[in-house]
Amino acid sequence: MLDSDKYKKELNHFLGNAHNILLICHVNPDGDAIGSMIAFGDYLQRSGKKVNMISPNHLQEFIKWMDGVDDIMIYTKRRKHCDEIINSSDLIIMLDFNQSNRLGEAEKTVMKTNIPKIIIDHHLDSGSFHDLLISDPLKCSTSEIVYELVTSLNGGEYHTDRFAEAIYVGIITDTGNFEHGNFTGTTFRIMAELLDKGIDKEKIFNKVFNNFEESRLRLMGYALYEKMVILPECRASYIVLTKEELDRYGYSKGDTEGFVNMPLSLKDVDFSSIIIEKENYVKFSFRSKGEFPVNSFAQKYFGGGGHYNAAGGDYYDSLENAVKYFLESLKNFRVCEE
Repeated sequence: MLDSDKYKKELNHFLGNAHNILLICHVNPDGDAIGSMIAFGDYLQRSGKKVNMISPNHLQEFIKWMDGVDDIMIYTKRRKHCDEIINSSDLIIMLDFNQSNRLGEAEKTVMKTNIPKIIIDHHLDSGSFHDLLISDPLKCSTSEIVYELVTSLNGGEYHTDRFAEAIYVGIITDTGNFEHGNFTGTTFRIMAELLDKGIDKEKIFNKVFNNFEESRLRLMGYALYEKMVILPECRASYIVLTKEELDRYGYSKGDTEGFVNMPLSLKDVDFSSIIIEKENYVKFSFRSKGEFPVNSFAQKYFGGGGHYNAAGGDYYDSLENAVKYFLESLKNFRVCEE
């Protein structure tokens, strides 16, 4: 359980001395990163604070419809302007990450400042670059934490349409609409309150999960039919997609979202990976069900991390060597039948 009263006192100390607040999320932001940032920004603005929001790089298509997205500056598009905003802030609040390299190109500027920094997050293994850490790995999303913090800071329920929608998006995206994650009864009580306030759940679901191009569905079919490999001796599956294959299907950022979860529907598979060739590296996403700690696997072999059942990492070599290394690592990490 998040100790909201404890954090309320500490947060009020920092917020009381701040008038120009920067909210910043992680590189390649997902729905939880953007949702928690918009929601907290809405509350702070209505509390009389000047608020700026920065994403280290581009936003995925499935979240561009959200109210508040137009207020988010993209660092890679306006580097000089964003650097000026970072340096002129008197408080930096970082949402949905706890390692400084997740700031992407903005890391250098943010880390050089002496501005007080707060992390609000739900991942394990936090770095030490903060003045205040608000984290609970047992929460399903950073948006859930933001909801509880704002309720405490407000002295009771806080509601605007923008806030409610942002929290709702954050929770459903980080749980795959409640297919995975650390959601609890508290999570559903929050969702019930949002629904009681009139959230349009059908609209949000369709915008988030049913808003892709035809090419994405064809890529999914190709990935599952042609590229999915099952390793029955390891109770595992993996999918490898090359740059050429992605180009062939007109790949757009976010099109492979969710692919990694699909093999877990097989009764004899409890670990799944999707391996994607990038320009200068290979990206790995890992998912599991049951007792396979993919965050430990990602951290040990791929310099990554994440949640117990959802994590990722990178490998800087050729795709062929990356796949070979992945298979060796898997067999070293868990006992596979001969």
